[in-house]
Amino acid sequence: MEESTSTHLAEQVAYLSEALRRAEERATTGQLALEVMHEVKNPLEALGHLTYLARIDADDPGKVRKYMEMAEEQMATLRHVASHTLGLARTSPAPKPVDVTMLAEAALRIHQRRMDERHVTLVKEMTEGAVAEVYTGEILQVISNLLVNALEAVPPHGVLHVRVKRRNGEVDVVVADNGHGIPAEHIEAIYEPFFTTRADNGGTGLGLALTKKIIDRHGGRIRVRTSVRPGKSGTMFRVSLPLKNGGKTAAI
Repeated sequence: MEESTSTHLAEQVAYLSEALRRAEERATTGQLALEVMHEVKNPLEALGHLTYLARIDADDPGKVRKYMEMAEEQMATLRHVASHTLGLARTSPAPKPVDVTMLAEAALRIHQRRMDERHVTLVKEMTEGAVAEVYTGEILQVISNLLVNALEAVPPHGVLHVRVKRRNGEVDVVVADNGHGIPAEHIEAIYEPFFTTRADNGGTGLGLALTKKIIDRHGGRIRVRTSVRPGKSGTMFRVSLPLKNGGKTAAI
């Protein structure tokens, strides 16, 4: 009887964990969609102006043709933004080869306004062709989670480093900050569910736990280096994913 109850509880925990992972993934892509709306706003306004100009200059075919050419450029921008965002938001039933640099750029877009508000200096080092076979939404979520942690730790006017590169048959994603660092007594617990040092600031303690689960699912690794020394404090997370050799980036 006890064994049956234990098995049932384990199944319930696994089910809830997977449901939480999917909810977090949808929340991340939803944030991306909201930020993309700012990119959509400008082309839409430009289209409105161009159609107005075409209407008032309807008797001048040369001007109308010029306005329509400019409108086509704005439409192309809208199509690109829409297809790019929908591709990231779509849940894939199987992993596919994706340029991880593109996912890192998308994750940065989600948090750009917060970086601007805190006057954080962003240092990027991105490598083209850093292709890994991944569940797109999940790895976007991973990078976003690491950025959230870094932005919680980094002081105003601090520095955030984000790097994507190919190394020794792997794709490395590095997120580093010059924040307060993680005390040594907390390092062993940071991947445990519900462990957090910022409960008074909305932290749930689930971000790194889910991140670790996703990375394990992809056959990757996550490592951390941190320091709390005054003047030299900071934290660096490094995620390593198997490099997709010879594969083409999937269309998204």
